Amino acid sequence: MKKIITAIVAAGITFSFAVAPALAAGTDSPGIDQRQANQQKRIDQGIQSGQLTEKEAKKLNKQQERISKKEARMKADGNLTKKERAKLKKEQDKASKKIYQEKHDNQTTAPAVK
Repeated sequence: MKKIITAIVAAGITFSFAVAPALAAGTDSPGIDQRQANQQKRIDQGIQSGQLTEKEAKKLNKQQERISKKEARMKADGNLTKKERAKLKKEQDKASKKIYQEKHDNQTTAPAVK
């Protein structure tokens, strides 16, 4: 179990470092990028505290990855419009709500040992 949790945390951290440079290229969007980082941190904290199961963490990480890829596609033309920003914000709002719900449901696991 400890190995699985460690693997999930490592995947989340690796994802954060792999996506960050791609997101930095193109249009500046510090608010969006910061929120993505904060949400990833919340997922990692949920794994460490045992509030998130392995299945929940994988699902939330995939959701974050989809948002990051969508942002990268939107930035590909060098212009992130207000409409695109609004779409990303809506996706992030949805993800944030899901993170909260999953962390506060009755499904838990043993906290990760550091």
